[in-house]
Amino acid sequence: MLGLFRKLLPREDAFFDLFEQHSHTVVGAAESLNALLTGNDIEGNCARIVALEEEADDITREVLQAVRRSFITPFDRGDIKDLIQSMDDAIDMMHKTVKTIRLFEQTSFDPLMQQMGGEIVKASHLIAEGVPLLKRIGANAPRLGAIAEEITRVEGRSDDLHDQGLRDLFRRHGAGNAMGFIIGSEIYGELEKVLDRFEDVANEISGIVIENI
Repeated sequence: MLGLFRKLLPREDAFFDLFEQHSHTVVGAAESLNALLTGNDIEGNCARIVALEEEADDITREVLQAVRRSFITPFDRGDIKDLIQSMDDAIDMMHKTVKTIRLFEQTSFDPLMQQMGGEIVKASHLIAEGVPLLKRIGANAPRLGAIAEEITRVEGRSDDLHDQGLRDLFRRHGAGNAMGFIIGSEIYGELEKVLDRFEDVANEISGIVIENI
């Protein structure tokens, strides 16, 4: 009876499978966001981000349900919840960016926005590399630490791009096109927040490593 009961519970390694699945949605959304910022199939890429965000929500719910049903988890339950939620926040922020782009019917984007899109892709791939390494935290601690540091550097570069972008917007629109400045600054701000959410994921990974080695 106990053996049958255990079979009904989530496997401990199922959490890592779900983390990886979620990271793939994040990478896909990041690549679509980067593509639309270059003007490539804007509506198609917006739709793909929306679909991936919904898929990510489903995975997040599955993780949270698995936490409630499991007697044994690979690491602290709170850390599991915080990690998947921080990953989900990143793709949620990409979805919010899409809503703004659609709302204001934007079809062209500043070069610095496009550079921020590239930084978002870099961060997403770092997350996708790091998540599977949590399966063997002790052995992979050095690489996990390096990934977290690199994401922080990516976020720092995006801050610089954001600030320069706002200065450029003000020079172009500050005197005579308030709406152009407002829309542009909104998009810059949301792109920056995507990178901020990636830094949150990096911080969660760092915390898990510290607590488990």
